[in-house]
Amino acid sequence: MILYAATSNPGKLAEFQSAALAEGIAIEALPNLKQIPEPIEDATTFQGNADLKAIAYSLAAPGLLVFADDSGLEVPALNNRPGVRSARFADDLAFEPNSTINPSPSTPDQRNNSLLLHLMEHQLSRAARFVCALAVARDGHILLRANGAVEGQLLHHPLGSDGFGYDPLFLIPSLNLTFAELPREHKWQISHRGNAFRSLLAHLRDVRL
Repeated sequence: MILYAATSNPGKLAEFQSAALAEGIAIEALPNLKQIPEPIEDATTFQGNADLKAIAYSLAAPGLLVFADDSGLEVPALNNRPGVRSARFADDLAFEPNSTINPSPSTPDQRNNSLLLHLMEHQLSRAARFVCALAVARDGHILLRANGAVEGQLLHHPLGSDGFGYDPLFLIPSLNLTFAELPREHKWQISHRGNAFRSLLAHLRDVRL
């Protein structure tokens, strides 16, 4: 079986390929991905965004099994923000009417982390979770879904140089390490994306697509 990943991230693709190899499933990059218009991710849930991406990309690749993911950070103290807008969190707020947040020339990750630390400054609870939703589609029809999550705590300052997004702020208490301090292989074993993908592979054993 071949699954086509709707991602241009080489690190993410390598993780998917490594995990699927033991199950006898081949993971390949979706052909001509860069030429396919990106769908607008306007759903209100991670699963909704994963679904719309899987549907859109599968329609552009007739007959292929295409999977897509959507993931982000939920902070209960912030009413589960940044949520589905995790990648655009700071820029969303910066351009709201009457916003006091000024866009800076820093990277999106730096802006997002800076805003998150600002909003968490007076919060007693620093619990947080990373969430991932996956969807598999063929010819515009969703065939399978899977979800994964990992619980952690937000630090007061970033630690670690690997990873991306909120990884330097996300501490795994049992390891006393952030996602940005973990080797990629170890992170995959406990991460939200790894958990969701392993769940997807388990579903694939039980169905015929």
